[in-house]
Amino acid sequence: MSHGETWKMQHERLHVKHRGHEAMHAEMVLILIATLVVAQIVLVQWKQRHCRSYNMVTLLQMWVVPLYFTIKLYWWRFLSTWGMFSIITSYVIFRATRKPLSGRTPRMVYKWFLLIYKLSYIVGVIGYLAIMFTMFGFNVFFRIKAEDSMDVGVIMLFYGLYYGVMGRDFAEICSDYMASTIGYYNMGGMPSRNLSDDVCAVCGQKIFVDVDEEGIIEDTYQLSCNHIFHEFCIRGWCIVGKKQTCPYCNEKVDLKRMMNNPWERTHVLYGQLLDWLRYLVAWQPIIIGIVHGINFSLGLE
Repeated sequence: MSHGETWKMQHERLHVKHRGHEAMHAEMVLILIATLVVAQIVLVQWKQRHCRSYNMVTLLQMWVVPLYFTIKLYWWRFLSTWGMFSIITSYVIFRATRKPLSGRTPRMVYKWFLLIYKLSYIVGVIGYLAIMFTMFGFNVFFRIKAEDSMDVGVIMLFYGLYYGVMGRDFAEICSDYMASTIGYYNMGGMPSRNLSDDVCAVCGQKIFVDVDEEGIIEDTYQLSCNHIFHEFCIRGWCIVGKKQTCPYCNEKVDLKRMMNNPWERTHVLYGQLLDWLRYLVAWQPIIIGIVHGINFSLGLE
């Protein structure tokens, strides 16, 4: 019996098993909808009132929940990449939280998370194209089975989106620690140090290139609040570290003005997509588990 015939037989058995249970199924759907609505309200209120604890718990769940399913389903390939990412990221976080902070640490941190961000973007796009490639039937021309090409596309899309979300969340934590240690930024109040005109508030190092000059290695960027930074530092702060305010005065940053190249604006859209997926990856399994618990307690199958 072929795979398709087996699946069809199992599908028919499922229909026979649940025939006549329409009222119970409707009740289960109502429980699911009600739980989703209540969970959404609770999560939104939690995020508005205690954003820091919400982000920490969400990040912890995103780190642990996929690991549980990986071990349970024997996804050793994902476990190996998860392990390498965790080891290197742990070292980067260790460097970012040390006091006193080395002058080279901010650039090292942003380089690592920028690498993760770009790799996740590329892998995610390739996975999406592979899925579209299969859905339009192009796999037939290359004699590739639809199941194989679709599996590759889904896996690559998941890898890209998952590590993209994780990288941005860890980068945000490192940004807060490093900026607070340097002293030009305080998330809850006024900075502890005054910023000189020739110092970058992100890394604490001097700026040697004027705003109007073209640098050999990198340029100097000036925000609308007139504070200046190394271009790499402020891009890492805003794009990778998810900050949309000046690292010194907390004035809102216009990201569209910063993205002169139209191709770079896709990174902003990609970042917004990753922020939305955080809820799907971290909280959706928990909510589904609560729904299953309610159904089990009420005797619904």
